[in-house]
Amino acid sequence: MYQNILVPIDLNDSSFSAEAVKQAVTLATLSKATLNLVTVIPGVNMPMVASYFPESVVKEIAKDSRKQLEHFAHQHIKGDIDVVIHVEQGKPSKEIVRCAKSCQADLIVIPSHKRSRLDKVMLGSVAARVVDRAPMSVMVIKPSE
Repeated sequence: MYQNILVPIDLNDSSFSAEAVKQAVTLATLSKATLNLVTVIPGVNMPMVASYFPESVVKEIAKDSRKQLEHFAHQHIKGDIDVVIHVEQGKPSKEIVRCAKSCQADLIVIPSHKRSRLDKVMLGSVAARVVDRAPMSVMVIKPSE
């Protein structure tokens, strides 16, 4: 069924990602797939932002993000599932799709914030952009009511 499943994790609101991981774990277990978790550090590679953060700070942020993502994985993923951790820098939707291609994901399981229509028009949605740009299937997990 699936060989590689990618799940983007928002470390600022990890409870938001928990349901998506739960669904992905079920699919990975049934398919004996590898589960790839990715978090994206937004903006630090932009020239204006990078001028305020020395390379050592950016590396420390990435290292801390990796530790947080590993902790999240230990909390939410049980059983005999291969898990690969990815920490990327840049625009979240772009980096999620790039990571999915790089790890040869055949499915992205992404949580979606509950937003008003105006928010989606004004700000866009990472999930909507990923659905639009990803060449592989995307399963969007909506928040529970």
